[in-house]
Amino acid sequence: MDTLLGICLGIGLSAACGFRVFVPLFVMSIASLAGHLTLAPGFEWIGTYPALTAFGVATFLEISGYYIPWVDNLLDTVATPAAIVAGTIVMASSVSDMSPLLKWALAIIVGGGVAGTVQTATTVTRLASTATTWGLANSIIATVEAGGSITLSILAIALPVFAAVGVIGVLYFGAKKIFGRFHRKQEIKT
Repeated sequence: MDTLLGICLGIGLSAACGFRVFVPLFVMSIASLAGHLTLAPGFEWIGTYPALTAFGVATFLEISGYYIPWVDNLLDTVATPAAIVAGTIVMASSVSDMSPLLKWALAIIVGGGVAGTVQTATTVTRLASTATTWGLANSIIATVEAGGSITLSILAIALPVFAAVGVIGVLYFGAKKIFGRFHRKQEIKT
C-alpha cells in the first residue's frame, strides 16, 4: 500500500512540476521538515533547511519571471527539460519500497513523462496567448499555472490518490480530445 501511495504522490507532484518546476520541491521540503512527508532513502536532502532556502528562492524567482513579458516564453524553453528532471526526482523521492531499476524506470517514464506533458501543454498555451493577445493574457495564465502547481502539490501530499486520479483523468481526456481532432482531420482529408 505504501508503494501505491508513493506512486500516486509522485504522479501528483510530477504534474505540479509541469506547471512550475520548483513549487513541488519547495512544498515537499516544507512537508518533510514539518514531519508530514517521509522521503525515500537518498532523497532526505530535500527535507533540509539549505534545500528549503534554495527551493524557496528558486520558486520566488521562477514565479516572478513568468510575469515579465517575453521572459515567460524564454523561461518555458528552459523549464521544459527542467520540469522533466524535476518530475523524475519527485517521483523517485516518493517511492521507497521498490528495486532501484524499477524505481528509476518508473521515475523517468511516469514522473518525467507526466511533468513533460503538462509543461508542453503550458508552453503551447502561452505561445497561443502570446500570438493572439500579444502577451497581454500571459500574466493570467501565469497566475493560473502557479496556483495550479501550489494547489496540486499540497493536494498530492494531503490526498495522493485523489491527486493522481485527477491528473490521470485530465491527461486521458486531454489526449482523447487531441487525438479525436487529429482523427477527424484525417477523415476529412480522405
